[in-house]
Amino acid sequence: MAVLLALLTGLCFTVICVIVRLLIVLRSGSKCKPGEKGPVCVLVVAGSGGHTTEILRLMESLSQSYSPRHYIIADTDKMSEDKIRTFEKSKKDTGSKGQFTIQRIPRSREVCQSWSSSVISTLNALLYAVPLVFRLRPDMVLCNGPGTCVPLCAAGLLLGLLGLKRVLLVYVESICRVESLSLSGKILYHISDYFFVQWSTLKDKYPKSIYLGRIV
Repeated sequence: MAVLLALLTGLCFTVICVIVRLLIVLRSGSKCKPGEKGPVCVLVVAGSGGHTTEILRLMESLSQSYSPRHYIIADTDKMSEDKIRTFEKSKKDTGSKGQFTIQRIPRSREVCQSWSSSVISTLNALLYAVPLVFRLRPDMVLCNGPGTCVPLCAAGLLLGLLGLKRVLLVYVESICRVESLSLSGKILYHISDYFFVQWSTLKDKYPKSIYLGRIV
């Protein structure tokens, strides 16, 4: 009985420490300014179809200091890699310098996939996301809604929890989301350092979000 009580006490203490550490990391986002120390290593999460188009439009507005750029796509995504390479080639043709890589991880959730199986596939994606993020050590994760961004943001948050590196999490909700957030948005709204929406109706519903009008 005494052993069980000691285990429960230790477990409760561990949980409390994790929660406190999480709150400290989340509240330190406004103080995290990676650009002040030089180039910003950015991890860009691209999703198939419209998500990739929107994220690349957003990348067009970023300066050359955002380098290297690590694009993450799902292993079943057959279109995004060509779009990314075309985009990076156009930047190179205009004289922009910088390195980029394209990485693949398992898709977190397929379209119309059931909720129960989505949990399993997301955990599977997380197993690939954690070592990848720990190896790349980005200064910032930039994403706009594909399911793949959830495990990648979780991995970035884990870097901060372990005290290895504070990773800035920036989420831009898709322009097509007018009345409600995507599932990824609903999850990442609580842990993102900067959460952008492109419609005032969403700003009214989610006061933590940032509304600057249409940005992609």
